[in-house]
Formats: sequence, C-alpha cells, structure tokens
Amino acid sequence: MPVRSVIRDDDVSYWAFFDVLGSGTSHTEGDAGMSSKRLALWGEELFWSREEERRGGLAPENHAELALVRRGFEPCLLAVLRLSLGTAPDTRVSDGWFRQALARTGHLARAAESAYAIDDEAERSEELLALVKAAAGAEDLCAAQELAEAIPVRQVRDRALVALVPAWALAGERDRAVAVAGSVRYPHNWGVAWALLAKASADRGDVLDALGFAGRADAEASSAGFDGTGEVLALLVEVADAVGDQVRAALLADRVEDFARSHRSSSPGPWGQPGPLAVVLAREALRGDLDRVDALLRGTVGAGGGGGGGLGGDHSGGQGVAPQTEPDTFITYLPVPRSPLGALDTARVLDAVAGTAAQDVALGLADRAEALLDTVVGLDRHDLLRSLVLLLARHGEVERAMALADRIDSPVARAGQQAEIVGQLARYGDTERAETLARGITDRRAQARALIDVVRELARRGDPDQAEAVAHSITDRWAEGEALIAVVREVGRRGDPDRAEVLARSIVYRATRDRALVALAELSDPPRARRLAAQVMVLDGWVPALPLLERLAPRALATVADHAEELLPDSA
Repeated sequence: MPVRSVIRDDDVSYWAFFDVLGSGTSHTEGDAGMSSKRLALWGEELFWSREEERRGGLAPENHAELALVRRGFEPCLLAVLRLSLGTAPDTRVSDGWFRQALARTGHLARAAESAYAIDDEAERSEELLALVKAAAGAEDLCAAQELAEAIPVRQVRDRALVALVPAWALAGERDRAVAVAGSVRYPHNWGVAWALLAKASADRGDVLDALGFAGRADAEASSAGFDGTGEVLALLVEVADAVGDQVRAALLADRVEDFARSHRSSSPGPWGQPGPLAVVLAREALRGDLDRVDALLRGTVGAGGGGGGGLGGDHSGGQGVAPQTEPDTFITYLPVPRSPLGALDTARVLDAVAGTAAQDVALGLADRAEALLDTVVGLDRHDLLRSLVLLLARHGEVERAMALADRIDSPVARAGQQAEIVGQLARYGDTERAETLARGITDRRAQARALIDVVRELARRGDPDQAEAVAHSITDRWAEGEALIAVVREVGRRGDPDRAEVLARSIVYRATRDRALVALAELSDPPRARRLAAQVMVLDGWVPALPLLERLAPRALATVADHAEELLPDSA
C-alpha cells in the first residue's frame, strides 16, 4: 500500500522539485516553493511520509485503544474490523493497491471483478496485468494464468504472459513455462520471454535448459531487431555468467555495447533503473574490469600518461592527475563521439556497485566519474554528482564527498546532499563519525534526516540503546518517531517486546506510531500480533493494519470489500 494514493491539489508538481537542485528557486510560488525545498532537505522517502503523517495529526494521549483491547486478550480481528469500518462508503476499495492486496490473499476473482468495472479498456487491462503479477507473486499461478488470458488488450496480455513464464519455471513447472513462452503473440516479446525462462532455469541450476533457452532468446531477439534487444542481451549476459560461460558472457557484452551505440535513444532504462549497457558495465566493474568503461571514455593523454583500465593510480579526487614527477600530465575522460555512455548511465553504474564494489574498484570508478563530471550540465550532471558523492561516502571517502557536495550552488540542496553523505557513511560502518558530521549540519531538517540514518544503522548493527539515545536527541518530533521505528524493530527482534511496545507508544504522531506497532507485530507471536493489529484498527482504522491483516486474517480484505458493496446506493 502506498504512503499516499494520489497527489493532492496542494502538493507541488513533480517537475517543480528539480528547480531547487540547481538554483534554489521554483517555477511556482508560495507553498510549492517551500515544498520543493523540504523535498531537497528531507529526501523523497522521508518527505512524503512526513507530509502525510503530519497531516494525520497527533496520537491521542489517553491510549483508549489499550482499554478496549487489553493485554492478554486475543481478539477476533474480523469482529474488530467490522466495528471499525463505519457507515460511510470507503472509496479506497476501488484503488489499485487494494485490489492487489485482495489478489495476494487469495481473492483474485473478487479483485478482477472490481477491475472489470473500469470503463477505459487500456486502463482496465493495465490493472488486470497488475493483478496477474500480484497473484503470481502469491503463487496462485493457475488463477493468474486464467486472468492473463482474459486481458482484452493483446499487447498487455502478452506482457502478462511474459511475466508468468519465469514464475512457472521457478515453481518447477518447466513444461508449463515453455508452453506459456510459446503462446506469446508478438515477436518483439519473444526474446524477453525466452530470456526470462533461461534466467529462471539458471537460477534453478538447470544449465542445459538455461543454455538452450538462451540460444532461443538470442535468435528471437536478433531476428526481431526491436528497441528492447539490448535488455534481452543484457539478461543473457547474466545467464552466461550464472552458468560459468565467461567467453559467451564477454561476446554478449560486446553486442550490448554495439546495440547501445546504434540505439542511443533507447539506452536508458526505466526511471531510476540502469539501462542494459550500464548493467553490463556494473557487472564487469564488480569483477575489477574497467576496460570497457575506459574504452567508452576517450583518454586525452599527455606525454607519459595513459588511460588504461587498471585500478592503480591516483584516487585523491583530482582530474586523473599523473604522478608528481610529471606535473603537467593530465588524463581527462570525455565522451567518445557517438559514445552510448553518458552521464546518466555512468551514474547508474555507480549506483549499482556502490554497496558491493571493492574499495579499489569504487575509487577507480570515482576517478573516472569525477573527470567526466565537468563535461556535462543540467540534470544529468546533478544525477552524476549525487551518485559520485554517495559512492565516495559509502566507501569512507567523506572529505572528498563533502568537497564535491560543496560544488552545489543551492544551500538547500547542498544541505540535503550532506545528509545523504552522512547516511552512506553510517552504512559504511563509521556511525560515530557519521553522528558527528550530522550534528555539524546547520539546517535542522537536513540534520534530522541524517540522524535518522544514523539511528537506523546503529539499530541494524545491534546497538539499540545508543540508537534510542540518538533518536531522542532529534528535535523534530516527527523525525524522532521515524527514527524510533528502527529501534522498536530491533528491540522486538532481540526478544523484548514489552520495551519495544513502550517505545512505540511514545511516538507522538498517530500514523508513525501505527507503523511502529505494525513493525513490532510482524516480529511478535500470534496473540500479541493480533492484539496490536486490533489496537491499530481501533485507533486509526483498517488501512494502517493492512500488512498484518494480509498475514493474520486474509479474509479481512474480502470483508472490507463486502462492507463497501453493502453501502452502495443500489445494493439490495
């Protein structure tokens, strides 16, 4: 379930948020400009949660739910649910996230019935596709297959069938997976269907099947020649790696590069996701091989310099400066004419390797990215700078990361970037230094964001006492509660649910408290989990308790749908 199902009229448009990153101003005025600044300071995840939960108000101080659902009592969740539903029609039951929850809990037919009420055929087909995927994820494959074949728009039906191919294979139904792959209608979907089947077979250890299906995928993608061929080839690189055929993996990687050169407009992946070339480059980089990166970034080399793909050399943050014995020698990486590797794909490579790359690989990529940075402008430059800064911080190079963050013109965006650096440093393991840097951030909102990351990492590393102390030092009340959720989860995981519950109930915003109680319930024994779920429903209704209801009372979602249907004007 999303934090917000729609963007309200008083929310700023998405594109207005970007302005603060460059100039500190916004195309819109008043609330929109302030919202864009808050987004830059809090980051996307925390911004939306904070805006929504602050609107929901403070939790009541009398803890009435404790009197209604007392300790030691295991309530009937369906009875509590019926009491909490009220008499007003609930329009949320017609939202996509609710239908998908129905599908996940064994009520696919009911969810599909609701989706069929959508008037627009294209929108209806997309919603049915989402239900197919939800049911497949819940291993209700037969029902998902039946629904996929009933989707009216043929292209969307094809996408549903493609999604089911690996699901059947991973469930051990090889012949069914092959049959579904063979039933895909359009040629431009054939390659990806067989590639996904090859990947699923490789994941199951079926090497011969994986190689056979990969060959079929290669043939189909090569004959079709569509824009998605790069994605198919990148997936086949993964298959070749998985079965240990490094020669074939290298040949396929060359073809990904060739395809990216001839289809530059199609090289980026979906929003926030790496394109096929970036996927290949990241896989090679994780093995310590930067030769392809260097081949795509032309070296302008002076006397005695070199632009090879080795990992040695200067990692100090300069523009590829040669040894001090040749002070006038520089190596500067510029995009090759028609090079498919631009700033955005380079940023995606950095993102992909940040958490797992060896130190020398990470710093080698950082040198190359920093040299590229001064050749690009606009949003691509912002994306590359952010990815570079976070990569450096994740590998402990804080001074270098902070120096790059200082290049950001907007004080607001710069403070937000500093908060991200602190978070990455905490994940690197230096939580003490991260806390010190966080307290040095002058903007209180960015400081609170940074301290939340410190608290989360302290809790994850098994130090809930220190995490709690840092959380209570946060001056923003919502941010303190957000940080305490991680402490509640860790204390509950360590077997002290009473202390965890006390901490959860100390959170002042009601929606944030609900999330903390739900997090604790997910770690608790069934009686406590049911009691906590009932208390959340008594206080704030069924929506905050939905993750628990899916697990503890799958019939609950159908009960909600039944109740909404009973309230319809034409209901019998």
